[in-house]
Amino acid sequence: MALKPEPTAPFHSVHYVLRVLEAISRHGGGVTDGQIARETGLPTAHLTSMLLMLRREGYVEQVADGAYVIGDSMVLLGSGAARRDALETKLQDILTSLRDTVGAAVYISRYIDGEVKITQYADGPRAPKVNEWVDFKSAAHASAVGKCLLTQLDQNGRRDHLSRHKIARLTSRTITSEKVLFSKLDSQPATVPVLDLQEYAVGTVCAAVPLTAGSAVGCLALSMPIEHAHRLRAAADTLNRRAAPVVLSLAI
Repeated sequence: MALKPEPTAPFHSVHYVLRVLEAISRHGGGVTDGQIARETGLPTAHLTSMLLMLRREGYVEQVADGAYVIGDSMVLLGSGAARRDALETKLQDILTSLRDTVGAAVYISRYIDGEVKITQYADGPRAPKVNEWVDFKSAAHASAVGKCLLTQLDQNGRRDHLSRHKIARLTSRTITSEKVLFSKLDSQPATVPVLDLQEYAVGTVCAAVPLTAGSAVGCLALSMPIEHAHRLRAAADTLNRRAAPVVLSLAI
């Protein structure tokens, strides 16, 4: 399966973040932001925002003299056999925080072995998850999750998926033409969330943004009842801005 070129913002900075973490890890006793800037070549303004995010997520800590050291989250994710559990816990904490911020159920989905899979989610009484009335594996053409994953595949990858999961009309808004679907996917800007306005299920709206970590295909998504549709775009923009910690966790 071939992939399309890696998208830009909000994920274009992740490889720079990894360079920052590498620079900090080389200095066990701590390193100043000035030294980090010199070693990575990053402008101070960009570095400052990255360090704030890394501190918030626990990947780095700032010690008494202002220097930066590796934080607990980074230590846990590098702990060998316990890495999977630590990563799952870290991602769940991010999802829970994001759920409370956007007021909607949030999901991480991956494209694994040619199938759409929801790997983690966070919902609640005030943020109900979508009713999976049709298996997400069979609804990639209609759901925000599925369409976001399909945008990251090339034409052959998309056709392979649809040869196994035929396009079906799930609601009156579902796209049922492969040509129209592919045109929509090709014209989808990498920096703009993919929306599902009752295409998968009547009464539900969704949004998704890509999670590009190496060669893996994934996305971060949210869903909310139609009565909250007026909040969808603002929530989707927040989802876009807050995706970087998830990508970073998957990339480390």
